[in-house]
Amino acid sequence: MSMRPSLFTRGLSGLSQSSDPNSPMSSVSSPAEQRDDAKRNFLKAMRPLPTQHYWHVWFDRQQQQQNTSSSGGEYQAQLEQLGTRIESVQDFWRYNNNTPVDQIKMRESLYLFKVGFKPIWEDRRNVLGGSWTFRVPKSIGPDVWTRVQLLAIGEKLQSVLEEGDQICGVGLSVRFNSHLISIWHRDASRQQSIDNMLQCVLDELPAELRPKPDNYFYKKHSDHAGFKVPPELQAVVDSQRVREAAAKAAQEQAAAAASGGQASNVVEVPPSGAE
Repeated sequence: MSMRPSLFTRGLSGLSQSSDPNSPMSSVSSPAEQRDDAKRNFLKAMRPLPTQHYWHVWFDRQQQQQNTSSSGGEYQAQLEQLGTRIESVQDFWRYNNNTPVDQIKMRESLYLFKVGFKPIWEDRRNVLGGSWTFRVPKSIGPDVWTRVQLLAIGEKLQSVLEEGDQICGVGLSVRFNSHLISIWHRDASRQQSIDNMLQCVLDELPAELRPKPDNYFYKKHSDHAGFKVPPELQAVVDSQRVREAAAKAAQEQAAAAASGGQASNVVEVPPSGAE
């Protein structure tokens, strides 16, 4: 009697082994499907969402040094670039989720700046710029800080600037009962950029995180008491000041001319009964 041929099922999908949809084997993926799933997961892992610019994280540790010639102490900033380089959205969340803002000490600062920029007023790319500073309670500081960083790396802040201006970075500084969150840009002579940055932040923050009007201000880097322009950039700063003075004078002349023109167009009406 001849032998019945054996049926080999190795390598076939579980579905082919059981046509019953209620069978436990019906939910088993075939090797081909498993390979496709693994390939999709691999490609997903290999394709992070890139940021338009690369970013560096800086830490400013200020140490108090006792000065025997004065009653108080002097603070010396020690700026350190951390090893983190942010090139994608995944990189940002990895850094942000592992940076405990609430553990940063008094007068220390954390900065997220584009590669090529340093969080220093006198840096050659910052020397003509300025920044908005927002004072927020420590209870909401980390949340506001995360949202402002996302506005920076997501290019939302950049999109509202005048052409030719540029976002440099954002920073967080710790004070006694508040966080100071700053947004730096490159050209402080662009008034439209200054106005638009503020409006962008106020529009994007939810009402419960929005700072009060008396808790934010704008300031040029060169207006800070500690600003010391490098000798090689003195001519650049002087030229900018001359342009700003000329622009201000032109605006005042235009306003005066407009006011005078309106006055000249006023027709005086003689009092009743006068000839």
